[in-house]
Amino acid sequence: MLKKYFKNIGPGTLVAAAFIGPGTVTLCTLAGVNFGFNLLWAMVLSIIATIVLQEMAARLGIISQKGLSEVIREEIKIPFLKHFITILILAAIVVGNAAYEAGNISGGILGLETVFGEFKYPIGDFSINFMSLIIGILAFMLLYIGNYKFLEKVLVTLVLLMSFSFVLTAIITKPNLLEIFKGMFIPNFPEQSLWTIIGLIGTTVVPYNLFLHASLVKERWNKKEDLKFAKKDTMISIILGGLVSIAIIVSSASIPSKNIVNASDLAEGLAPLYGEFAKYFLALGLFSAGVTSAITAPLAAAYVAKGCLGFKGNMQSKSFRFVWIVILFLGVLFSSVGIKPIEIIKFAQVANGMLLPVIAGILLWIMNKKKVLGAFVNTKIQNSIGIVIFAIALFLGLKGILKVFNLV
Repeated sequence: MLKKYFKNIGPGTLVAAAFIGPGTVTLCTLAGVNFGFNLLWAMVLSIIATIVLQEMAARLGIISQKGLSEVIREEIKIPFLKHFITILILAAIVVGNAAYEAGNISGGILGLETVFGEFKYPIGDFSINFMSLIIGILAFMLLYIGNYKFLEKVLVTLVLLMSFSFVLTAIITKPNLLEIFKGMFIPNFPEQSLWTIIGLIGTTVVPYNLFLHASLVKERWNKKEDLKFAKKDTMISIILGGLVSIAIIVSSASIPSKNIVNASDLAEGLAPLYGEFAKYFLALGLFSAGVTSAITAPLAAAYVAKGCLGFKGNMQSKSFRFVWIVILFLGVLFSSVGIKPIEIIKFAQVANGMLLPVIAGILLWIMNKKKVLGAFVNTKIQNSIGIVIFAIALFLGLKGILKVFNLV
């Protein structure tokens, strides 16, 4: 039974691996420290929204046997609109993932440094962090092999390891289960919690995951009968990912100190209260989160570039490899010398803020085209839920753009 389950799990787990990056870990940590269990309902809402959108992306990938960016390129007939959306997608995902990759690698470094300490070598005004090179080389080796099934197995293992680490850390803190269920199912808006609520939804409902998922499912499945496997994989994997986020909030809620700004501080804060094991489990989870995101971000960018620019070939083609190598290299470079490309990150945030509602809207439009999906178009219920998610995405997008320009 267990063997059969693992045989049909894969693409969804990579999506979970992508959204549980260091940014999500840090935001969940701050949500728990500042608001206890009160914002768990926002994670439940995020999980439902992500399952709905990712199921659509997976269904599109299996039925059309094309990536989302390819379908967009083919179905939008107005040249100006097609070019604008293509440039927006490339800017948000390819440029954006290059900017965020340093953060993914830095998150993995935090996990290692919690256990082993710092390994920095000073050179003039800069210092090189050798741990970023280790994570970069590991990610490079896994991506260069170019074998989807092998990469899938590695990432599934890392996600399970990450889930085990964070959930066990939460159990160690001995939380009140009644309070957890109350926080999960009764919406609460504590004072000054609005931006954290929006952030929790925004770090879970990720635009590039829609492109990644549609591309990955066709590597695994190619028959209409496989839809049931894809749906199960999507639901289980994203619930598992959501459970990780919930576990981080629960763990951090047990810390009495408010002097916590990231998951590394959380690991140090848990140690005196619950023993060194809590610290090591959390460090392992943070390392896994960093590595999985450091792999999936360049992979997603390569798939998007392939679809938007019409590259031919598979994961081992020169053009595909070129895209992820550039993104990984920039991430390692910025992470190892401690440079934060602020202007690029701001640009990427604006592009992503615009992209989320645009892609949610386009995805809904495509999912109702019988020409593309035949009998597998959206049902009325799926469309209704999709419209609500689109409205949330529009709100998130506007908020993200306004925040970048300090207008809110």
